[in-house]
Amino acid sequence: MAISASDISARIVAAVMAQKLAPGSRLGEQQLALLFDCSRTIVREALTRLAARGIVTVSARRGWYLIEPSQDEAREAFEARRVIEVGLIRSAGRVDKAALRKLKAHLQQEKAALKQDDVGTRSYLLGDFHVCLAECLGNSLLADTLRDFTARTTLIAMLYQSSHDAVQSCEDHVRIVQALERGDTAAAETLMAEHIGTVQSALRVTADPDPLARLRDALAPLDTPAGAPAAKARDLRSAPSPGARGRKAAGAPPSPDDDSSTYLGALL
Repeated sequence: MAISASDISARIVAAVMAQKLAPGSRLGEQQLALLFDCSRTIVREALTRLAARGIVTVSARRGWYLIEPSQDEAREAFEARRVIEVGLIRSAGRVDKAALRKLKAHLQQEKAALKQDDVGTRSYLLGDFHVCLAECLGNSLLADTLRDFTARTTLIAMLYQSSHDAVQSCEDHVRIVQALERGDTAAAETLMAEHIGTVQSALRVTADPDPLARLRDALAPLDTPAGAPAAKARDLRSAPSPGARGRKAAGAPPSPDDDSSTYLGALL
């Protein structure tokens, strides 16, 4: 049976959740068409859908790429997940036995992947737990939404080198299911909020990034060797411009333009 655009987009999302595709990875139309043995039109449709879902981005010159979320976008993604998942538990009420069996089966898969040290399967299952929970709570629309948000937060975790422990994630999931099983919705809400907050706090995100940090370091004045003559130790910032020498000879006050470091100082 011929592959569809939905099949391709689902495969890409699954690869992201398994951490097999990194943020910023290029998704070439021709390569994907060869891989899936389909036309570029079908590939382009799949990528267009993923772009609408906020997972890939396109550039007229560079092509299709997986997103590289900014720090603000990372914060917003986790806030959205917190609102959706806590609200979902709150509105679901009592969870039936069939749903609990499905959730427990998923937890067993998580534990097995952790024992085998299968990073790809482990990453996928830990993310898919949240999708499974939405399905078990009877909201397929939010399950689809959470699949996209989980893919995005997986890319965020890879981009910002998350130090979060997979074992802790699995244990958090177990406690959430236990709270749902005993009918303690309030506890399940609290545990879910704490779980998402813990994952977010594990990201290595700087509070106020300096976009000129590398350039600033590169253009910093070089250290003067010990014992160097004073005349040779002077850098460009201490050398007066020709205009300044003329003004000094005429007794005129110095101008801000006299210092050749003014331009770099204003820029950096």
